Amino acid sequence: IGGTRVPVRVHALLDDASRFVVAIEARHQEREVDMLAILVRALRRYGAPDALYLDNGSTYRGESLSLACARLGTTLVHAKPYDAPARGKMERFWRTLREQCLSFCGALGSLHDLNVRLLAWLDEQYHKAPHGGLMGKAPADVFSATPSKQGDLDEDKLRRALTVRERRRVRRDNTLALGGSDWETHLHFLAGRLVTVAYSLIDPDAPPWIEH
Repeated sequence: IGGTRVPVRVHALLDDASRFVVAIEARHQEREVDMLAILVRALRRYGAPDALYLDNGSTYRGESLSLACARLGTTLVHAKPYDAPARGKMERFWRTLREQCLSFCGALGSLHDLNVRLLAWLDEQYHKAPHGGLMGKAPADVFSATPSKQGDLDEDKLRRALTVRERRRVRRDNTLALGGSDWETHLHFLAGRLVTVAYSLIDPDAPPWIEH
């Protein structure tokens, strides 16, 4: 980008039974907030899963993710450390993605260009191709035959599940620090007090609010 090489991290969520990819996106970083953004996209489109099976890295062990899964009734399970076979299905998907798509992308100028290619590969090739682990059936066919749970999760329930609350002290100048930024409140009588600040992980760019 602009003549500078930048890191790329491809995030994806795979349906265990059908190998259907419910969400995929290339980003520059690999943080919990990136993981949650991908999860929200899958939840909005397909509903909440019974269980979420993730790697054991710090990206997938945050308190916000754990709390959201508990509120949604989703069991959060982590693979054992250094147990590669436990993540076999996902590792096999990464290999297929690299062999059939990433190896042919060449030099790209933006994440948008890469994400367009990822989605095109999924829709035109991966989801339609016979899969050995599915007895020759295509992931899209197996996934579409499964009853949808989308109706079980509305936007209000999703927002409540992904609302995080933290305790912060309001400074004398009516500002407080949250997420690496300073925020100002017009509630001047809270200066110097310890307050509960809430924010939604659905829209991380939206301002937080004080609950009192």
